Amino acid sequence: MSKPTDHYFSAEPATPEERRTIEVTLDGRRLTVTTARGVYSPDRLDPGTAVLLSGAPDPSPAGDLLDIGCGWGPISIALALRSPRARVWGVDVNRRSLDLARANAAAAGVSTATFCEPDAVPDAVRFATIWSNPPIHVGKAALHGILERWLPRLTADGVAYLVVQKHLGSDSLQKWVNAQDWGLRCTRRSSARAFRILEVRRA
Repeated sequence: MSKPTDHYFSAEPATPEERRTIEVTLDGRRLTVTTARGVYSPDRLDPGTAVLLSGAPDPSPAGDLLDIGCGWGPISIALALRSPRARVWGVDVNRRSLDLARANAAAAGVSTATFCEPDAVPDAVRFATIWSNPPIHVGKAALHGILERWLPRLTADGVAYLVVQKHLGSDSLQKWVNAQDWGLRCTRRSSARAFRILEVRRA
């Protein structure tokens, strides 16, 4: 079993990096990206992320867009490719992931994405679109803290799409968001394979 410090939600994974390249399709483009040990889904495009990318409506064409838990960058890159006039923020606590995401965005020709730790996003920024395959395995309390930090920062007409495995608590997460005093409403947009896409917008 991996030590907790080796996990993808560690700031500095203890495992050797061991970079490798894989082929993925993002927004209809076949890309070669670099991944490594100690980051989320290093060997393939995660199935949940694939469901989100194929099932979420197009992001806002302008404004600030957010990818919570960006990993090596697939969601952020897709957001930037679909909305080239927008500014994309990819946030992650894993610095190895952030380095990879920067390199992968550059290789894809994306120049409108900023990859950073959460505290580096200015407090005044509000998001027209949030897409996320949230880190369910950090535990319920930590996950709730992450969503509590970001979801209330949607613009008045902003919308968030979260992909969550059905058996890992998608329905209970929907109920939890609706129980918060944020003025937001969470509904189930669609289901595909073992995943649900949840939609969050102003009530």
